[in-house]
This record gives sequence, C-alpha cells and structure tokens, in this order.
Amino acid sequence: MPRGKKFTAEQIIGRLREAEVELARGKTVPEVVRKLGVTEQTYYRWKQEYGGLRTAQARARGVVGAGLLLRVATAFRAVTGIHPVTA
Repeated sequence: MPRGKKFTAEQIIGRLREAEVELARGKTVPEVVRKLGVTEQTYYRWKQEYGGLRTAQARARGVVGAGLLLRVATAFRAVTGIHPVTA
C-alpha cells in the first residue's frame, strides 16, 4: 500500500546530487541508497524522472509547484461556477 509522497521535488533533486557525489567517490548504489534512506527502485525512478534537472528547471517544467495549478483551477471554479476542464 503506497504511503504517499515523502519528499518534495527540491528534496529529491538534492538527494540525487548527493548520490552523484557519493557514487563519484566510489561508493556502490546499495550503499548510497541506504544512506539516502530510500530503496534502489525509488532511486532509479527518481533518477529517470528528475535526473539532470536543477531545481529551477523542475519549477519551469511544472514538476515543482503543481499545487499552484490546482489552486488556480479551484479559484476559477469558485468564481465562475464552471469546471476548468470542461470549460
């Protein structure tokens, strides 16, 4: 059963940077993920999704701040009474 999101995109990007440093120092992936407190599966998923992104790039792509879109849509619906997706 999923427990929900534990880390923000900024935290994930920071942890991936930490992992890159540790791997460059010669540590193995199992050692690095143990230090980060995540599974290897999570590490590789993060790397695929966020790998190479800087925090500013993630914001520009909408990875960070996705809650803003929800807030805008909710405000639109409250003001107009129209659901933004069906409008």
